[in-house]
Amino acid sequence: MQGKHGRFRRNLLGKRVDYSGRSVIVAGPNLLLHECGLPKEMACELFQPFLMRKLIDRQYARSPKAAKRLVERRDAMIWDLLDEVLFEHPVLLNRAPTLHRLSIQAFYPRLIEGKAIQLHPLVCSAFNADFDGDQMAVHVPLSEAAQEEARHLLLSTKNLRHPASGEPSLAPSQEMVLGCFYLTEDRPGKKARRAFTDLNEVLLAYTTGALDLHTTILVRVTHSLVYATPPPTSPHPPERGRIETTAGRLIFNAILPEPLGYRNYPMTKEALKALIAECLLTCGEETTVRLLDEIKRIGYSYATRSGLSFALSDITIPPEREVLIHQGQSQVEEVDARYHAGEMTYEEWYRQVIAIWTEHTEQISEKLKDALDPYGPIMTIVKSGATKAKFQQIRQLSGIRGLLATPSGKIIPVPVLSNYKLGLLVWELFIAASGARKGFMDRSLNTAMSGYLTRRLVEAGMEVVITQHDCQTSAGQLLTQAESQRLGQASMRDQLLGRVLAETAGPFPPGTLLTETQVDHLLATNIESMRVRSVLFCQSPYGVCQQCYGADLSTGQLVVVGQAVGVIAGQSIGEPGTQLTMRTFHAGGIAHNASDITLGLPRINELFEVRTPKYPAPLATRSGTIHAIETDATTGTHRLHLVSGHDTWTTVVPLGSTLAVHTGQQIERGMPLTQGPLDPQELFQLLGKEALQRYLLQEVQRVYLGTGAIINDKHLEVILRQMGRYVLVVDEGDTNLLPGEVVDAFDYTQRVAAVLAQGGQPALARPLFLGLTKTILQARSWVAAASFQDTSRVLAQAAIKHLQDPLIGLKEHLILGKKLPIPIVYT
Repeated sequence: MQGKHGRFRRNLLGKRVDYSGRSVIVAGPNLLLHECGLPKEMACELFQPFLMRKLIDRQYARSPKAAKRLVERRDAMIWDLLDEVLFEHPVLLNRAPTLHRLSIQAFYPRLIEGKAIQLHPLVCSAFNADFDGDQMAVHVPLSEAAQEEARHLLLSTKNLRHPASGEPSLAPSQEMVLGCFYLTEDRPGKKARRAFTDLNEVLLAYTTGALDLHTTILVRVTHSLVYATPPPTSPHPPERGRIETTAGRLIFNAILPEPLGYRNYPMTKEALKALIAECLLTCGEETTVRLLDEIKRIGYSYATRSGLSFALSDITIPPEREVLIHQGQSQVEEVDARYHAGEMTYEEWYRQVIAIWTEHTEQISEKLKDALDPYGPIMTIVKSGATKAKFQQIRQLSGIRGLLATPSGKIIPVPVLSNYKLGLLVWELFIAASGARKGFMDRSLNTAMSGYLTRRLVEAGMEVVITQHDCQTSAGQLLTQAESQRLGQASMRDQLLGRVLAETAGPFPPGTLLTETQVDHLLATNIESMRVRSVLFCQSPYGVCQQCYGADLSTGQLVVVGQAVGVIAGQSIGEPGTQLTMRTFHAGGIAHNASDITLGLPRINELFEVRTPKYPAPLATRSGTIHAIETDATTGTHRLHLVSGHDTWTTVVPLGSTLAVHTGQQIERGMPLTQGPLDPQELFQLLGKEALQRYLLQEVQRVYLGTGAIINDKHLEVILRQMGRYVLVVDEGDTNLLPGEVVDAFDYTQRVAAVLAQGGQPALARPLFLGLTKTILQARSWVAAASFQDTSRVLAQAAIKHLQDPLIGLKEHLILGKKLPIPIVYT
């Protein structure tokens, strides 16, 4: 096996594990959420020491050697004993790459024939697994304490929320969604207006064939609340105890817990996800687990009964297609003629051609929607959200492939007019192939790149652990409605959830942990801004405090002392990074307005390493008013004349950039004068650490939100706090620090306080904001820094400086083969 190299990463951090095995995974649709199917032969090998112990205890064997022979012979009694040994003994399943906490979960094994491990279909999304040949590793927790930990902390039913966002980590997908959607869909043409007394009567009519699943009926229900559309719309009580619904919806609602009311709308993937989140909030974990298993059962059952499949004949080509293509070609010929006559530049020609074909592609898409059967197999798959297929893919099947992009991202002005049903011409295939090839290359390059990002993030956050209840700081971060909307979020809801108030807001005093109900109450009062406790302002010298961190997103409760929040933060930011790399891979090189993630990942790296962008926007060095703006074509610059009181000065901006200011505007120090990314170091010099941290946080969120990945702000804050916690010594005073030395801000404060107490001269230092890699190499522990990179340099420096390692962090304990210094807390 090819692994990592080097003493640290190969031998000290990459040890081999006994009592483990690996095999291909297959779906286990009959398993419960906390179960996995373990092949008999594999279980026999993994649980060998436990079997030998049982054989000796029952006096089937006199010595371990004799017991081992019985196990190896696979004696008949072994299988009965194996059942006893496996009873309530969890095993850990792990799928590489282990990108986040949910990639290792515990299950109770169920013995099965064959050689493949069976996995519950609902946990696939957490493991990012599919059944196309993926393999998983099994590990056996040996000691009683390890088993207890697996039962209480690692069991799949205890990990229902995603640590990165607090959303449900288990979401029904594919056939499950398809079955639920098929069951709850209504078809307007089928109105029977028959009335039924209850569910049993409806089921009787359905099983005898007298009633269709999708026929609208009147039925009496016991529910007090009925949702006609998905929340947040308000429910209404049934009219005279009766509602208009379908047999399929009645069957689906029979599995829902009472507090969720009656859901009278089609169950798409998004609707199911929201339903599970609501169930988790209102009914608790146990009920949600039962509901998930019921959704899986009913989804598979009705997906099978639907008999859904599609053939070439289902792919309808819209009759207007040829006319629209002909119109587009005529318009392009006119633009070509004007270009050749010298009436427009190449840029104008290019823009107009792209606009013509974009418009005609849209028109063909609209006609295709009209041509396809809205209840046919293709539209059912698209509307349900069961697969990754969007209408864009259907357009390529039977409409037009349209404009494609070159590997550099530029749109080719010649569209592919064929579709997959008609078949592509040779030249069209060549244009299409380059985009698809780029998808493959991006995938492998970016996977490695984002893996390295995750590693740096986890490494930087490694020493951040919850160490105390409250650091007693009165500072906090100001969250505003305007800022949330600028990032494209509807409200401050996501930023406020699970935070602790730093000052009174509405009826809630400082120190209140904000729950869903409290946040909704505050937002209903149209509050525009709130100050909350934040990790960025935490005064704990080691780690952070509970109050500044707030709620643990995976439980919704206040985070426990000892929780390794830094590692969770690193995983939460890095894991979607790996998902981002797949973006072009699925689009197949199709030109669309969204920017390719190849802009996204390097941008994330640029932000975390605090690098100056290629073309940064200039910042105002002083506050004042813009008196006039001159454009000087000879030097290719804009000259901005500013005035403040009796002072006047001029700022020069390159001509190619788009100005973000206008004449007469009042500007503040540190304000960008043109559009574009800012230089982090310049922003730091002008406005200080807080402004830079806020800018980096918003920019990273903007990249992730653009791709639909949800990461809670507090994870980014943990990493940004680490990056901004160092100072550069300028004058040593009476301390034993050296000028030019980089030290931890908390250490610096303690040393200065000690010198001042003795009446000495304090050291002077200025704050620093380091990039991610420098932050890691600056860590308190030289053992941890050496195991990251530049090993020989770090070790040499440690020897020269005669450094001592207090061995406080997680990594140092791991390298020395000791237990991790984290208390196990069962909430």
